[in-house]
Amino acid sequence: MTAEHPDDTGRITLNTVASEAGVSVSTVSKVLNGRSDVSTDTKERVEAVMDRLGYQRRPARRRGAVVDLVLNELDSLWSVEIIRGVDEVLHAAGASMVLSAVHGRSSDTREWIDQMAARRSNGAILVVSELTPQQRRRLTAMDVPFVLVDPVGSVDALVPTVGATNWAGAVSATEHLIAQGHTRIAHLAGPRHVLCSRARADGFRATMEQAELPVPEEWVPHGEFNDASGRAETARLLDRAEADGSPPPTAVFAASDLQALGAFEVLRARGLAVPGDMSVVGFDDLPVARWTHPPLTTVRQPLLDMAAMAANTLLRIMDGEPAEHLRLELATQLVVRGSTAGPRDAS
Repeated sequence: MTAEHPDDTGRITLNTVASEAGVSVSTVSKVLNGRSDVSTDTKERVEAVMDRLGYQRRPARRRGAVVDLVLNELDSLWSVEIIRGVDEVLHAAGASMVLSAVHGRSSDTREWIDQMAARRSNGAILVVSELTPQQRRRLTAMDVPFVLVDPVGSVDALVPTVGATNWAGAVSATEHLIAQGHTRIAHLAGPRHVLCSRARADGFRATMEQAELPVPEEWVPHGEFNDASGRAETARLLDRAEADGSPPPTAVFAASDLQALGAFEVLRARGLAVPGDMSVVGFDDLPVARWTHPPLTTVRQPLLDMAAMAANTLLRIMDGEPAEHLRLELATQLVVRGSTAGPRDAS
């Protein structure tokens, strides 16, 4: 979005200012809220752009607001990145964050909604396994605006969501392995009912089909986005190949970095080298990916940006303005590191 293209109301938005100033939306938020952790040059550049575009500062109803961030779990590396991104934006806006974990259980979700009603929260960012139509209606009846991050299933067209280009990311990962010379490639998929998991599996299958490479059904096992699942799925792949005397995959594309790390563990335990005996690609680009041995080739999912965009969208709605976009998909990017190479056996 540029200065010549404000939002549908004709108002210059934070995205416009950020684009024109060459900074992130969260940096513009920091400038607006007088944060000290912005360089003088950046502050002056942002303020000059706001003056030139005639940016109208919104009312400060967000200051002192309470926002619930609801996740399935709080202790995963993926969740930590989401928490960091939301906290940065809310802190800059003078809002407070309340963390809740529902562990995928509907009873916990009902309890959280009850608690949210009791503390009169002003909004919610939801990163949950499922939010039922009944739960959505209750939030709407409470007049609590909410934004979904990486929704699991289908979502009402009027509910703001923020996600990533999962299908395209899977295509780039699979194309990279094919370009390296791999023809026997497996995919450690995520849960079957999760939209992003299905998109990644579909992107993998479509790319393999286009390259006219076979994919045995047992080479796309579905599990969870964690290291235990990656260990179990990789062990089964190797055990099955040994049992029937067939060659194992020479490369594995995992639907998450944690699954990829689980694959690392099993391969090392069996005396197999990465990438010498098997190349491994992950998905997410969590901070740990660059510290593995070898560093993990992975698809970068912009988790911090997704979280920040969700927080900024919610703040906009809380200020009485419509969401600029109801469906946001941020671009993924393949990051090539040391866990991929050409196969020793290219047959």
